[in-house]
Amino acid sequence: MSKIVSPVYYRIYDRVGTKWFAVEPSGIFYNPTDTSASLTHIVEQYGLKESKIIIELFRINGGRPGYYLANLRDKKYYYCGSNCEDVKKKLLELGIGRADPMEKQ
Repeated sequence: MSKIVSPVYYRIYDRVGTKWFAVEPSGIFYNPTDTSASLTHIVEQYGLKESKIIIELFRINGGRPGYYLANLRDKKYYYCGSNCEDVKKKLLELGIGRADPMEKQ
């Protein structure tokens, strides 16, 4: 996966076949608690369980393969698309990050 930087309370999930995988972030630019960014710790910090997140992700797109985004803080879930560029686009739609001026448009 290419470099994706997001706030600590956003988590990326990848659905491959019938399995879900949490994608570890390549960079975090906002971590207000200055705590470890391990997936388990952050999920618990927001009062969630991994199983609840997976159920919500499945509901928004019927579990179609691809990348999903979970906003743990606001408990909002999004389907991004089939590749990591789709995740970047979704984050930009949500007002997170900015387009790289050196990339082709």
